[in-house]
Amino acid sequence: MNRTYELMFIVRPDMADEDVDKVISTIDAQVTTAGGAVKNVERMGKRRLAYQVRNFADGLYILITIEGPGSAIHEVERRLRVTEPVIKFITVRVDEEQKRLDKVKKIRDSRRRGQGTHAAAAAEAAAQQAAAEPAAEAPAQA
Repeated sequence: MNRTYELMFIVRPDMADEDVDKVISTIDAQVTTAGGAVKNVERMGKRRLAYQVRNFADGLYILITIEGPGSAIHEVERRLRVTEPVIKFITVRVDEEQKRLDKVKKIRDSRRRGQGTHAAAAAEAAAQQAAAEPAAEAPAQA
């Protein structure tokens, strides 16, 4: 079952762009061989760390969106642990959160347009009342 994950990792700040590209391409290759796909790669640039990690105060942040099975993520995490330039990493599953946000957005949009559950119930009651009024007036005129 394919799921969507966000993998953020921090590499050493003294790495050249070519070396960072190599790390990203190896992760991409690992994901594809494990049956997944890389959706997006975002370089967030050099930022200060909250605390020193391996005697580094800064790091290059990279965010990768991956779609694939959990086994692909386990393999990528295993490889990141032994990759020397990677200081820290974290993987977060975002597909369930995305479903929840889509559901909330749909509800919010329907309420905004006047088509929410309360508005729909009020419109149905008004339609039933309007249908009952002409039927009630017909016998009175005869």
